[in-house]
Amino acid sequence: MNPSAMSKLGKAEKWAARSERLAAALRENLKRRKAQARKRDMQRDMQRDMQRDMQRDMQRDRAADAAAPPQNGEADAPAPGFRRNRAPG
Repeated sequence: MNPSAMSKLGKAEKWAARSERLAAALRENLKRRKAQARKRDMQRDMQRDMQRDMQRDMQRDRAADAAAPPQNGEADAPAPGFRRNRAPG
């Protein structure tokens, strides 16, 4: 065999191996980036859900406060319609 043909075969094998390594590295990089994006999306969804739940709870609390009967001395309740110790009349 011709020595130059052997060196070309060696170069071709090196390039093929290099190409395979690069392709594998690119696949792994893509998998990693997709996993990171999924994690970010999940965190963003969880944060949005928490904010929505907090707003709903606050609205529910405000509505409950508005509908609740007044506490001690908070309301302008009418005075009772009777007097103590009425004079005989």
